[in-house]
Amino acid sequence: MKIQENKSLKHYNTFGIDATARYFCEINSLEDLKKALQLKGYPEPFLLSGGSNMLITKDIDALVLYINIKGKEILKEDNSHVYLKVMAGEVWHDMVLWCLAHDFGGLENLSLIPGHTGTAPIQNIGAYGVELKDTFISCEALDMNDQTIKVFSKADCQFDYRDSYFKNEGKGKYVITSVLFKLTKKNHPLNTSYGAIETQLQEWGIKIPTIQDVSKAVVAIRQSKLPDPKELGNSGSFFKNPVLTKTTFADFIAAHPKAKYYKVSENAYKVPAGWLIEQCGFKGKRYGDAGVHKNQALVLVNYGHATGKDIIGLAEKIMNSVFERYRIRITPEVNIIK
Repeated sequence: MKIQENKSLKHYNTFGIDATARYFCEINSLEDLKKALQLKGYPEPFLLSGGSNMLITKDIDALVLYINIKGKEILKEDNSHVYLKVMAGEVWHDMVLWCLAHDFGGLENLSLIPGHTGTAPIQNIGAYGVELKDTFISCEALDMNDQTIKVFSKADCQFDYRDSYFKNEGKGKYVITSVLFKLTKKNHPLNTSYGAIETQLQEWGIKIPTIQDVSKAVVAIRQSKLPDPKELGNSGSFFKNPVLTKTTFADFIAAHPKAKYYKVSENAYKVPAGWLIEQCGFKGKRYGDAGVHKNQALVLVNYGHATGKDIIGLAEKIMNSVFERYRIRITPEVNIIK
């Protein structure tokens, strides 16, 4: 375990923000993590994993712990299901591809989401009609105070739309070290009705898709809409889709009858934030090295030398414009490090 000083974090966050960590330590095992949390004479620790759902707006005057613990283990299985334990440092998409190679179903709609497995429960990541909580059984997390391991059930995690216990009461208290999934081994239930999955499968002439086909369709759709962070700095969807109450939605749709929306429940309607942003004229716009992606208005991008403050300044401009026009407040999905 090596402590580095004044470490650039440009290659540790998908926005490519060139911030500096005062101290930096790569964590490759639980033992490393426990030792790092017990170090004396250093600032408070700052946890960093895939760096895919964050925007750094300043240098980090802390001991940055880069969680890179690897490993996968089948804990048990029967004829229909497998219980797969995945360590926090496993790259999410690589893990999904590994599951598909073994014909384990349930995560195919979540293909190509950037980041590491350990941060997935924090955000309750989701895409194309599927969320992490749908296959989640539990996770293990290290208490940063006394270095004991606690098991969190699905109920403990308090999952909600892009939200969990770890973003609220548990923030800064625990380090997720592994996640346990329950995946199907046969008779995989497919979810192809959301977005353009069915259209993509039809274009390929696939009438009876496999989980591998669904994954390939999701990857193709995401690649057509979302920029590769290795080529253009971004954090995927920057904003949450706002969810309106029945009453608020009725007023909104009466004023804007051509607006896109999804019915979530009898009393809730989701309006695509990307549509709202596009209607306000931001799609494809560039302000210095900060901009809005040309193919997806939900995605803010770094054209090379934007700072975190440049990105958040653009985000605030967008949020204010959407509110002024539609009286709807959209909020960031990414974690803003201020």
